[in-house]
Parts: sequence; C-alpha cells; structure tokens
Amino acid sequence: MSALVCHIGGMSVEELEKAVAELPPDKLAKFRAWFEAFDAELWDRQIEEDAKNGKLDKLVEKSEADFRAGRVRDL
Repeated sequence: MSALVCHIGGMSVEELEKAVAELPPDKLAKFRAWFEAFDAELWDRQIEEDAKNGKLDKLVEKSEADFRAGRVRDL
C-alpha cells in the first residue's frame, strides 16, 4: 500500500483488516453476509446511475445490433 493512509471511522485500513482477521467464525460469517449485501447494493446503485447517465448506451446499442444481425447464441 502507498504512503497514503486511509482511515474509516477512526481506523486505518490495516486496523480494519486486523480486526476482521481476528473475528471468530460466527461473527466473520455475519460480517461476510453483511458486506456482501452492502457491496451488492453499491454495485446496483452504480449500474443504475451509469444507465441513467447514458454510460451504458453504446453497450446496449452494440448488443441490439448484434442481436439484429444474428450474432448471438444461447447460453
């Protein structure tokens, strides 16, 4: 990591990593489930924002053109 130190809630990333590494299995599982849901929500919001701002328009246009041209296959 660079010399730049990131602090979250008064803790550095290194302190957070250490705290997570020291969690007992049941609390680690709970944290993992929470973080997975948290991360998924952030991802969903980013996709929605990108779609709203037109950042995905070229991808949609290309996929529609590929579909019309028959350049698709079943998954």
